[in-house]
Amino acid sequence: RVVAEVKSFGEGSDREIEGFFNQLIAQVLDVYPPDALEAPVKRVQDVVASSTAPPDSPIKFRILTNLFNALPRTSPLRLPVAESLIALADDDLDVLQLSRPQVEKWLAEWDIPLETKSAFLKKVADGVAKAGQKDAAYSYLLDRLRLIPASSPEAEAATLETISAALSIPSVHDFDTLAKVDAVQSAKDHPLFALLKIFMLDGVKEYLVWAEANAAVLEQYSLQNPVLEHKIRLLTLASLAAQNVGRDLPYSEIVDALQIDESKVEVWVIDVIRAGLLSGKLSQPTKTLLVTRSTTRSFARTEWETLEKRLATWKTGLLGVLDVVAAARAAAGKDVSAGAALEAAAPAAVAQAA
Repeated sequence: RVVAEVKSFGEGSDREIEGFFNQLIAQVLDVYPPDALEAPVKRVQDVVASSTAPPDSPIKFRILTNLFNALPRTSPLRLPVAESLIALADDDLDVLQLSRPQVEKWLAEWDIPLETKSAFLKKVADGVAKAGQKDAAYSYLLDRLRLIPASSPEAEAATLETISAALSIPSVHDFDTLAKVDAVQSAKDHPLFALLKIFMLDGVKEYLVWAEANAAVLEQYSLQNPVLEHKIRLLTLASLAAQNVGRDLPYSEIVDALQIDESKVEVWVIDVIRAGLLSGKLSQPTKTLLVTRSTTRSFARTEWETLEKRLATWKTGLLGVLDVVAAARAAAGKDVSAGAALEAAAPAAVAQAA
């Protein structure tokens, strides 16, 4: 009955209001059995949401945080409280100090259906994206997609949203992880799925053909062509470099693969190095790039074959080194034996001469 009588924060300082609600929450948890907590907990949330507070006052956060922490760790009622906190934070999620491991722990603890977990991750992703944390938002979208069966009615829409996020974020270069999620197959007939495959396996030429034929798709999913062109050139150069590790890669091959002027080659190489996709050394006199390391976009049969060839070459080189070392040791052994024989013979020769 006390809970029903509470209409707003009422009069008092933040400290007094927080103290009152702490007592109210404690009473609710003490009086109501676990299976009857939903209504009074929701009532507290509604009162907090409808009450007015100064813009700079943290009172709403503090009351909801106290409510969240007071509930049992495994209680599914923690979820709507967490959603209220996210909505309250708006574009200032830093105040919640939300982290991905923390969210994963919550979902593991709460006794809620997969569909509910998926919906919560979507809300977290939206909140994080609104706060400008695009990379973190993509991680939550990916976690959400992993929870959705490929046969689910929401699988295709969730897949397309995640693909769009992955493509649009400049720092995301790994598409193999996304492609391996089961739900992605639900969108296999969609143009965005074809675009995802291009970013995984193909290059600039294939992208330009796709972009020309699918301008409406780019607009529909708010994908910016300059951003995608820049990313596909980085990935194309990284893949080309991966095929030439330990070799000098001519500028002419880079020009052809990236479809750029030769004067832009060094700029693009520096961009790829800054993105962490390759390491190497440019040579202006020879117009080559010595590749020392490069990242592959996926690890399929072709990459295994390349790795096998490199290991075979490394093995051959190592065997050659071992042969040289063995020969050197053998030669050193002969020299030592000959020296010892001479030292042993010298005293006898001196005695005989005397």
